[in-house]
Amino acid sequence: MSTEQHSGQQVPTSTPQEGAGQERQPIGITARTVLAVVAISMSIFQLYTGFFGELSGAKQLSIHLTFAMVLCFLLYPHSKKAPRHVIALVDILLAAIAGGASLYMFLNYEHVVYSVGNPATYDLLIGGLLIVLILEATRRSISPMLPIITIVFLIYAYIGPHIPGELAHRGFNVSRIIDHVFMSSEGLWGVPLRVSATFVFLFVLFGAFLEKMGAGDYLINLSFATMGRFRGGPAKAAVVASGAMGSISGSSIANTVTTGSMTIPLMKKVGFKPHAAGAVEVAASTNGQLMPPIMGAAAFIMAEMIGMPYFEIVKAAAIPALLSYTAIFSIVHLEAVKENIRGLKKEETPELIKTFITGLHYLIPLFVLIWLLLVWFWTPTTSATWSILAATLVIVGNNFFRSTVSYPRLQAKGEESLEAAYKEYVHHPDNFFIRRTLGEILTSLETGARNMAGIAAACACCGIIIGVITLTGLGMKMAMLISAAAGSNLFLSLLFSVLACIILGMGLPTTATYIIMAAMTAPAILTISQNLGAELPLIAIHLFVFYYGIVADDTPPVGLCAYAAAGISGSDPVRTGLKSFRLDLAAFTLPFMFIYNTKLLMIDTNLTELAYLVPMCILGMFCWAVFIQGFWLVRTKLFERLIFLGLAFILVNPSGLNIGQVHIPLHLANASGIAGMTLLFVWQRLRRKKASETYQTEPA
Repeated sequence: MSTEQHSGQQVPTSTPQEGAGQERQPIGITARTVLAVVAISMSIFQLYTGFFGELSGAKQLSIHLTFAMVLCFLLYPHSKKAPRHVIALVDILLAAIAGGASLYMFLNYEHVVYSVGNPATYDLLIGGLLIVLILEATRRSISPMLPIITIVFLIYAYIGPHIPGELAHRGFNVSRIIDHVFMSSEGLWGVPLRVSATFVFLFVLFGAFLEKMGAGDYLINLSFATMGRFRGGPAKAAVVASGAMGSISGSSIANTVTTGSMTIPLMKKVGFKPHAAGAVEVAASTNGQLMPPIMGAAAFIMAEMIGMPYFEIVKAAAIPALLSYTAIFSIVHLEAVKENIRGLKKEETPELIKTFITGLHYLIPLFVLIWLLLVWFWTPTTSATWSILAATLVIVGNNFFRSTVSYPRLQAKGEESLEAAYKEYVHHPDNFFIRRTLGEILTSLETGARNMAGIAAACACCGIIIGVITLTGLGMKMAMLISAAAGSNLFLSLLFSVLACIILGMGLPTTATYIIMAAMTAPAILTISQNLGAELPLIAIHLFVFYYGIVADDTPPVGLCAYAAAGISGSDPVRTGLKSFRLDLAAFTLPFMFIYNTKLLMIDTNLTELAYLVPMCILGMFCWAVFIQGFWLVRTKLFERLIFLGLAFILVNPSGLNIGQVHIPLHLANASGIAGMTLLFVWQRLRRKKASETYQTEPA
C-alpha cells in the first residue's frame, strides 16, 4: 500500500499556514520536547471534544486559546533577527503569562458570566493584559498589520465623541471596552474564536494527517501522471495539483509552498520563464481556497456568521470554483501554445495507472470526509473528527503493509524506492512498524497544532474587532455611509466593497479580511439590495466578500503568495505578482457574475438546468481566457479580443441577455455565443493557414 515517489523533488514536510511567520527550530532536546508535548496535548484535547462534545460556553475557547498563546510565544521569536535555535527566557515567561490569562475564563467561568457589566478590578487587569498579549502573538505569528488594525478599532471605541461626521459615537472608557471585549460573548470569545476552537482546528489537523501519510505527494504525482506530457504539462499539473491540494489544505500559502516546490522547477525546465512559473503556481494555489470540501477557515466562519450549514457553503462555491480553475487551466494551455512550450518526456512522468492504483488508500480519509459531510450531513466537527480517525487507520494499515509485504519484497528483489520510509526500513528494520506508525501519528498531531497557533491568534484578534463593532454600532454606520456614497446603486456598493477588501487583504490573511468585511460591508450590500427589491441571498453577499479576500493574496504589491513562489522560482516578487494577478482575473469577475446570477451558486435551480448551464459557463470561461491571453489558434487582434470578452459575458449568464429594453432569451443568447465562437475559430484557422503559407513561400 505504498506509493513510490517519482521525482527527486521533495515536498516540504511542514505546511505553513496563511500569513505564518517563520517558526523557531530549537536544537535543544528539552525545548523540542516541550513544544511537542504542548502541541500534541492541544490536538488530543480538540479530538476529545470532537468525539465527546464541546465544553460549555467559552470554556472550550479558553483552553483552545491557552494552548495557542503558549505555542505562539514559544514558536515565534519577537523579531526576524532573534535566534531561532533557542527559546528566549522572556518568551517562556510571556508564554506562561499568556497561557494563564487565557485560562482565566475556564477557571472562573461562572464569575465572569455574572460579572458582565460590573467587572472587578482584577477582571479588567487580566482582560487588558490578555488583549495586549493577543496583539503581540498575532504580530509574531501572522503579521503586524492585523494588530495595527485592531489597535485602530480600539482607539476608535475610545475617542468616539471626537470623530467628525457619521462615524462619531458617544465613546467608551477603557474599563467599558475591556468589559465588552473580554467579559462578554460578543468580543474575544465570539464567533471567530469559537469556529477556530471547533471545526477549523480539526480540519487543519486533518490536513496535517493527510500530508504526513503521503496524500499530498500522491496528489502531486497523480497530477503529473495525468497532465505532465501535454503542452506546458508541469503548469497544467500545477493547476490540477493546487486544486486537489486546496481541497484538503484550505490555505493559499501552504498550497503554493507545497506544490510549488515540485511544479515550479519543472515549469522552468520545459520553458516557462521564472516569473511565469511562479505566477501560475500562485494563481492556482490562491484559488485552492475556493475548492470544496475544505475552503479555509473563513468558509467555516461564514457558515457560523450567517447561520447556514457548511454543506450549503460548499454547494454554493462548487460551480464558481470549477469555472475559476477552468479559466486558469485554459490560460495556461494558451500560454504554452503561444510560447511553444513542450510537455515532459515519457520517462520524466510517473506511470498513470501504477500511480493511481498504488495510492488509492490515501483517498480513503478524504472520501470518508466527503461522505459524512455531504451525504450524511454530519456536522463539520463530527465529520472531521471521524475522518481523522480514518486517516489514523490508513497510517496503521499502510505501515503494516510496508513492513510485512512491500518493503521485504523490494529488499528481496534488490530493488530501490525513493520513499524516505524505505530507507529507514533498510537501515533500521527492527520495530519499523511501531516506530514509523507512532512517528507519523504524533508528528501529525504536533504539526496540526503548530499550524493552528497563528490562526487562533488571528481569530482572537478578529474577535476584538468584532467586539468594537458591536459596541460602537460601527457596522450599521458603515452600511449607511456606503449606501449614501453609492446612492442606492448596487453596483457601486459592490465596487466599494471590492476596493475595501483588496486594500485590507493586501496585508491580512483571508480569514481576517473576510471577518472584518463581513461585519462592515456585507450589511450595506444587503440593505441596498433590499431597498432596490433585489433581495440578494445572504450567502451570495458573503461569498462575494470571501472571494475578494482570497484574490487579495496575489494582488500586487503585497501578495504574500507571490513572495513565496518567487522564492522558489528565483524571480522578482512584484513581477510574479503582476503576472499572477493577470492569470487570476477570472476570480475578479466571477463574484460579479454570481451576485447578479445566483443560479451559479445553485440557488433556485435544478440538476437539469445545471446540466445545461455549466457547459455554457465553461465555454464562457474559455472565451475569457482567450481575451486575457490574446491568443487562440493565432494571436488575436484587438477587435477579436473584445468579441471574446463579450462572448464570455453572454455564455456565463444564466438569465439571458438584456440590451437596453430588449431581452434576449437564455437559449438564443447561448446559441449566438456558440455561433460567435465557431465563426472566430474558422477565422483564426484561415489566418493561421495564411500565415503558414506566407512563411513557406518566403525566400530563405
